[in-house]
Amino acid sequence: MNPTPTVSSETVAEMSVPEQAMLWLKLNMIDIAGAFAVLVIGLLVARLVSRWVHRALTNSPRFEPTVANFLSNLVKYALWALVLVTVLSQFGVETTSILAALGGMALAIGLALQGTLSNVASGVMILVQKPFKVGEGISAGSVTGTVQQIGLFTTEVRQFDGLFVMVPNSELWNQAIVNFNRHPTRRFELVVGIGYQDSMTQAREELMALARADERVLEDPAPVTFVNSLDDSSVGIGLRVWCETPNYLGLSWDLTEKAKARFDDVGISIPYPQREVTQRAA
Repeated sequence: MNPTPTVSSETVAEMSVPEQAMLWLKLNMIDIAGAFAVLVIGLLVARLVSRWVHRALTNSPRFEPTVANFLSNLVKYALWALVLVTVLSQFGVETTSILAALGGMALAIGLALQGTLSNVASGVMILVQKPFKVGEGISAGSVTGTVQQIGLFTTEVRQFDGLFVMVPNSELWNQAIVNFNRHPTRRFELVVGIGYQDSMTQAREELMALARADERVLEDPAPVTFVNSLDDSSVGIGLRVWCETPNYLGLSWDLTEKAKARFDDVGISIPYPQREVTQRAA
């Protein structure tokens, strides 16, 4: 191989700008070709790897499409940065200082967007862990309603009174989340207060008859009745039944109404709080 030609600084100074550009191209032709090859191959590999990651995550039932898109794009941008650093190193650029500058820039951006990045991280965790899905009813903190959309930054909830609420994901992730629809069955408990002069056994039998007469009440677990409490003015008689989750609200309304009507029919009283006041003569 012929050694790389050298040109004195005096000769370069006497050249015009176009001549200096052509000379630079001649002297760095191999490096330019290598850098171009690295750039093309690197971008192609980044694209293929990003597509493979997106396909793998999409086919996995644990990942929502939003998470698959986010993670595949994250892989693509990371590979782009690696390709850029490699290309610059082909020209003898000191990449250590560039990486340090990029690290400092990333830290500054992270501090400036701390709240936003927290929402993104929480959104990814929600989409991966799936404490709730679109269409499920939830309660978290002061928010109760049906989930309409889950994004990387916010979650949209339609409250049961029809109001729209947009909740930052970080607030949801840091709360205890109650999911009303995740399990196929739910337990309903009804406690009715009766008078101390009324029969506890009869009250329990009447509530059990109501439960067995309703087709929505499941046989397993079987319904149970019990004495729940001895209050100041009444005896609390409890009824616990299990039903399918979609039937919970209607069943709770109907059993409550039927319990009052049945007790009225059989003469079992439902007393209101009373207080006796005794006045002594001075």
